[in-house]
Amino acid sequence: MKKNILVTGGAQGIGKITVRELLDVGYMITVFDRDTEALKELTAAFQTENLLAIPVDVSDEEMVKAGIQRSADHFGRIDGLVNNAVYQVFKPFHQLSLQDWNRALAVNLTGPFLCVKYAQEELRKSRGAIVNICSTRALQSEAGTESYSASKGGLLALTHALAMSLGPDVRVNAISPGWIDVSGEKKKSAARQYDLRDEDHAQHPAGRVGKAEDIAHMVLFLLDPANGFITGQNFVIDGGMTKKMIYK
Repeated sequence: MKKNILVTGGAQGIGKITVRELLDVGYMITVFDRDTEALKELTAAFQTENLLAIPVDVSDEEMVKAGIQRSADHFGRIDGLVNNAVYQVFKPFHQLSLQDWNRALAVNLTGPFLCVKYAQEELRKSRGAIVNICSTRALQSEAGTESYSASKGGLLALTHALAMSLGPDVRVNAISPGWIDVSGEKKKSAARQYDLRDEDHAQHPAGRVGKAEDIAHMVLFLLDPANGFITGQNFVIDGGMTKKMIYK
């Protein structure tokens, strides 16, 4: 029987490419995204009965609860959850509003909590897996990233806590991407392919800036029951940048 994977924030960027890669290997996919324009473009692009797109703001408990029920009813099961929806605001700390701070926590941390809370019963039945898309900013920072970094740090901690609470029925892992260029993987009205420079690639020990496929392939790996001894872990995919010593 085909498996159903729920991907939040799946209409653009890393989420969109992850959806494509999962569909290509035969999964059924449910996508949550609050951007209805991007959702329409996604369904038009893939045109498959194996894709269910639902407008959901993951910070809204009732929307999450209803969306998960609809996914389970439509496909008969939920086998995996990829918590990818994100809210970013980068600005000087003294300009960061409480509204910005709360929104980042609501989407990036409370959203995954709600999705796991209401999907856990189905995930336990299927002995499924959860993959939280975290960030290298949970481990290191640039100035002006306080709300994003704090929310992703919380998500990283939530990952290993959930691995303890949901195991052995459900495995829970995190992926922390570095610089992943998704500038051309957005909805048509927002897509602006960034012109990557030689120095952008050269600063990475791997020799290039990351692609959404780099993250999607790790998602596939972590969802695979063949890798069932892996839980509570964080996988940094950043071309080696967090291991690079820089002296000025």
